[in-house]
This record gives sequence, C-alpha cells and structure tokens, in this order.
Amino acid sequence: MGKNRITLKEAKKFHGHLGPYLVLGILAGEIALKKLRCRKYFSLKVRVWGATKKPKSCLIDGLQLSTGSTYGKGNIKKLNGRKIKIDFCNLANHKKIILKLKDNFIQRLQRTKTHEDSESLAKQLYNIDPLEPFILTTHC
Repeated sequence: MGKNRITLKEAKKFHGHLGPYLVLGILAGEIALKKLRCRKYFSLKVRVWGATKKPKSCLIDGLQLSTGSTYGKGNIKKLNGRKIKIDFCNLANHKKIILKLKDNFIQRLQRTKTHEDSESLAKQLYNIDPLEPFILTTHC
C-alpha cells in the first residue's frame, strides 16, 4: 500500500509476535481508510465481532495499528459474535463498510498449527491484495 504502511517489524514490536490475524487487522484497516477516504486516529469508528479470544483477538491490534482507532479514545469496540465481522464508520460523513473473512481464508487460518506456520502465513498475507481475504459490503 502507501509509504506510511505499518511494517511487519513495527507490528511485531507492538504486538509481541507476528501472526496472520494481526496482519489481517492491518489489511482491514488499510481498506477502511482508503474506501471511506478518512484519516487515521480520529475520523473512524471501528466495531469488531467474533474476535474476543486469541488468536482471533490479535486482529484488533492490527486494526489499532493501521487505523489509529484505540480503546483509550473509545473509537474501537470488541463485541461477541460467532464469526469475524468488522464495521467501519467514517465519523465525518457516516459512510460505512463491513468486512467479513471469506470462507477459504477461514479454512486457511485453521490449517496453521505451529508458530512457524502462523508467521509464514502472516508474511504471505502482508504481500497480497488487501481485499483478497475479505467480503466487502458498503453502506452509504
């Protein structure tokens, strides 16, 4: 993506290790900022379902890194749900997008069993088209 993209080194330093859910959070945040045409930190509200336990909850750290939405500012929330769903809202114009993981990516994530597998998949995901793992729905 852009020159200000969070690097894998920065993500690992913030989160403590490198895994696919962390990278998926980064990708999702990048999509939201681009599609909703908003800037990091204050112009976006994020709600995440289905990421309440590890390793899925690692997605939230990726979202915080890429969007600048944080628990301290109160512009990101974690909610219970069976499947991962991320709702982004541009606070200036109230446009929204929703991202859900595609079934084939959920299966791919479930096949990773070791730390090495997870780190390898994370590096692969970082280099794909950010939209590839997701189903995107827009609400204007």
